[in-house]
Amino acid sequence: MLLPNPPRQGLAALTVFRRELMACFTCRPDALFELTDAVLATGPVVWLPHLSLDPLHRRGHGSVYAALAKGQINTGTLRDLLARQLDQRPAVFAIDVSCWARSDAECSPGRGFYYHPTRHSAGKPIIAGWAFSWLAGLELTTNSWTAPLDVLRLPPGTNVNDAAATQILQLLPRLPDAGGRLPLFVFDGGYDPVRLVLALKDAPTQLLVRIRSDRCFYADPPPAEVGVLGRPRRHGRKFACADPATWPPSTAALTTTDAQYGTVTVHAWSGLHAKTQQHDGHGSRGPRPIVAGTVVRLTVTALPGRSRKPATLWLWWHDPTGCPSDLDPLWRSYVRRFDLEHTFRFCRQTLNWTLPRPRTPEQADRWTWLVLAAYTQLRLARHLVTDLRLPWEKPLSINRLTPGRVRRAFRSVHAG
Repeated sequence: MLLPNPPRQGLAALTVFRRELMACFTCRPDALFELTDAVLATGPVVWLPHLSLDPLHRRGHGSVYAALAKGQINTGTLRDLLARQLDQRPAVFAIDVSCWARSDAECSPGRGFYYHPTRHSAGKPIIAGWAFSWLAGLELTTNSWTAPLDVLRLPPGTNVNDAAATQILQLLPRLPDAGGRLPLFVFDGGYDPVRLVLALKDAPTQLLVRIRSDRCFYADPPPAEVGVLGRPRRHGRKFACADPATWPPSTAALTTTDAQYGTVTVHAWSGLHAKTQQHDGHGSRGPRPIVAGTVVRLTVTALPGRSRKPATLWLWWHDPTGCPSDLDPLWRSYVRRFDLEHTFRFCRQTLNWTLPRPRTPEQADRWTWLVLAAYTQLRLARHLVTDLRLPWEKPLSINRLTPGRVRRAFRSVHAG
């Protein structure tokens, strides 16, 4: 249900967004717009034509296919529109890749082979399909909301680090003024922190990347002795994450208590660099670039909803200004990165992101942008609706509504 007196500012923001969204559809705009409304109101369906049965979709089922096959979306304008919906909060963003399985579409172009945790092919955890790199803003509060801002399909052979750097460089001019604070981009394992820094060496950004627990880093070498011949040393004392004997006194430390994670302990060692393996000058016999950063060790005593012992997390942080003065935002930013996983699951299970079976990757791109636009409308409407919970669900306050519960009441927002 719609609130008795919905906030005018929130309702006006949603109305303006929907009007500007219509302008982003340059070909078959009505079909694309009504398809987005059907995605919001219908919820999970068994097949794509079922969306045309919803009253908000006033066209036949053929227009659903026509919208994906012949519709056109100005993605640049849509990216600008999504960036303008960011709230005034710390500029923290997450980037990760999610795959759209198309194992049986042998004639569809642009497919690649990607890792999948549950589905297997020939006994190996891989699938054939399309990979999409998602960039979303994070909220440093206990909820499952994110703000998807950009999505980029990765052709086979694309380096995920270069793709992420491209998305960041495109986003930076669109961001609102953060009051002098550099935006922080958080990555899970699988990304190369050194390659990311080299690709973003001139961009005003912070990077926080999860690293393996067996990584090794090095301090700066001591000054060369006078009269000693030979090539100067490039690496100093070794820092092995798996060997506490190699850890010098930490540059900064933090111990705090959190309701979800118990006692949180953070240690940071600044001025450390890794031996670069892959870089733009690889194979030229030139010197390998040295990128200094901060190694962060994060330990907690509890995990939300889990009984197993928490593992120690190792992170690598880079900021052009040096070592962080406050470690509290760093660890909170990383644990909120997992909210992007909730967004992936909701888009798949409720907004039908991977439901269609398009013939071409361009059609998959259009559908993905429609899903992003639909999710953004839910985020704008979350303070406009009441809780329509099922009998076995716990009641939630207006400020704690999940994307699924907001979707149940979105039809009333549309009618209002």
